[in-house]
Parts: sequence; structure tokens; C-alpha cells
Amino acid sequence: MIIGRIEEAKPGLVLDHHAFRGDSTAVALPERLLELAAFLFEEGFQQLLDVTAVDWYERDPRFDVVYHFLNLTTQDRLRVKIRLREGQAAPSLTGRFHSADWSEREVFDLFGIPFTGHPNLERLLMWRDFPGHPLRKDFPLDGGDAFCTGDTGTSYAGRPCSMEL
Repeated sequence: MIIGRIEEAKPGLVLDHHAFRGDSTAVALPERLLELAAFLFEEGFQQLLDVTAVDWYERDPRFDVVYHFLNLTTQDRLRVKIRLREGQAAPSLTGRFHSADWSEREVFDLFGIPFTGHPNLERLLMWRDFPGHPLRKDFPLDGGDAFCTGDTGTSYAGRPCSMEL
């Protein structure tokens, strides 16, 4: 199993791990993510399928950045998580996995998590001056209008800026 090989070759690289329905998950420190990604690549996990995040609003650290790797030979999958505080950056995996480019931009856009070393870290889905990050748990869904502009007193939708819908 890959978790055992990581622990044997690189003690302390994995902080925690678990398995559920055949999928293994490893939790690593953000500052050691590049080292872990290099080891996984050498072990055959040469495809990064996805990068996403989870906002644990009331937890410290607040965010999990989640990476899904695939071993192309054995078809084994591995989920890797790093935990980040508000404003903390994750290292970019674009240097080794080109597929990280769009996924990291999506996480940056929707959660506000920056990636150090990313070649083009700009918003991907929202417009450049969109206020906030829509997948954060504190993004207003009712009782407020995230689109209000202070200068006109109306939202982009044409409603007055108030607490009433």
C-alpha cells in the first residue's frame, strides 16, 4: 500500500491517514506537499486528477485543499489533503502536474486560497472584481447582497442595497 511506502521511505511526511471504501487518504503538511508529490510521482502516481477544497468555517485551520492522484499502472487512487489557515498559501503543483493549472485557479477563484509558484493565478469563473469567493461558508446567500456597490446604492441585479429581498 502506498501509505506504508511513504511512511517507510519518508518518515513524518504523512501526518494522518485513513481508508474508506478502497480509497486511501493521506494528510500532509503544506510545506512538505512538493516533496510528497515528487515521491508519489516516482511511485507511479503520475496523473493529478483534481484539486479542490473544503471550507470548515469554524475549524482552525479553516481549509482543506484536496488532491486526487491516480497511478496509471495499477489504477490505484490516492487522496492527499493539506490544511490551511485563512490567508495561508498552498504550494502550486503546476511544475510537475500541468493539470493543476486550471484546478488551482478554480480553488483560488471560488475559495480565495492562493497558490505560490502558480504561473497565472487569476480568477477563472468569476469576473476579475467579483466581491468574495462563492464557495466559502461565509458567502452571503440571503439577508445581504454581495453585489452591492457603495457608490450607487443598488446591486448588480438592480435591487436596492438593503437587508430586505
